[in-house]
Amino acid sequence: MKLNNRTIARLQLPDGKNDVIYFDDDLAGFGYRLRRSGDRVLASWVCQYRTHGRTRRALIGSAQALGTEQARSQAKKLLGAVALGRDPQAEKAAHRQRDAHSLKAVVDDYLAAKRASLRPASFRVTKLYLTGKAYFGPLHATAIGEITRADVAARLLAITRNSGTVTGSRARSALSTLFAWALGEGLCEANPVVGTNKPPDSTPRDRVLSNSEIVALWRVCGDDDIGRIVKLLLLTAQRRSEVGGMRWSEIDMDMGTWTLPAARSKNKRAHTLPLPQMALDIIAAIPRMVGRDQLFGQRAARGFTHWGQGKQALDQRLAGKAGQWRLHDLRRTCATRMADIGVQPHIIEAVLNHYGGHRAGVAGVYNRSPYEREMKAALALWAEHVRALVEGGEKKILPLRA
Repeated sequence: MKLNNRTIARLQLPDGKNDVIYFDDDLAGFGYRLRRSGDRVLASWVCQYRTHGRTRRALIGSAQALGTEQARSQAKKLLGAVALGRDPQAEKAAHRQRDAHSLKAVVDDYLAAKRASLRPASFRVTKLYLTGKAYFGPLHATAIGEITRADVAARLLAITRNSGTVTGSRARSALSTLFAWALGEGLCEANPVVGTNKPPDSTPRDRVLSNSEIVALWRVCGDDDIGRIVKLLLLTAQRRSEVGGMRWSEIDMDMGTWTLPAARSKNKRAHTLPLPQMALDIIAAIPRMVGRDQLFGQRAARGFTHWGQGKQALDQRLAGKAGQWRLHDLRRTCATRMADIGVQPHIIEAVLNHYGGHRAGVAGVYNRSPYEREMKAALALWAEHVRALVEGGEKKILPLRA
């Protein structure tokens, strides 16, 4: 029987059968399949062939979507590929497997796995670099195991040209971390980012504000959210996300302490910080919003979010009285200037909630002191130093003596 529109119209499922294939007499392997699915009978075109000692069957398409001659033409192409030594069905399966482990699919799995462990800001930036079409979008459809060093290098060059060296460097870091995770999951055998040239990150990492810059910045901080946050950053040496997300439930005004929970800390360690009186005065002056635990921001659960606009407003108020600076420079400035007035390094580490240096390795295992009194004295000394600068210019405070 030759399969055509007239002959297939008469074909039905035999009694007692749920699946049958009627093969064409003219083109060996070309078939019309009827299969029961619930109350319906589905019709489709198939191509059956034998390769490497195995019988394979490839689906051509639905009989409702493809006419007889269209299906026959497709069957001829598949059988021609078999005659040339290929295995169309195995190639199709390999293509599905490749799609399952495409860079885009692995990125989705990675982000799902890391959502709980990354800070919200870090998660947003990582997601931007890994999912944005302007970054590694051209590689999204490629199987992760097939991405080469040349592929990565080409994308990094394009990213650097379009967005600058800082963005290129950070995008490279995000992709390298993804591949390191994929290696551990057994999804690839190598990290193609390794060996690519790292775009120079021009972001300064040693910026410390001078005393005159501290004074200028303090004086332009108004009684708005960004002004209060910057003052608290200068007085406490904590991270901007930690201060920007500060909550009333974390603050004990009677004890004069702020307890940062592990969930909001970068190193996932709870941190109790004695607050100097200047910081407590700033906090006490903040109006409390009914039903809102966060000190800053209006609606966002993470507190203050308008970092770009706030920083820009401060720069406009400064009017050139300070050089280029970032909010994170305030943390470095506070740590450096505390050292300048005599605060010991291990106390500064305790204030910063760092577990390197004096609290790393064996020393950290045996020395479990939180240095509460020492931190309180150090931050009080630092606050008085800031007060003296702001009120009297370059007035100095005597260093803390051992």
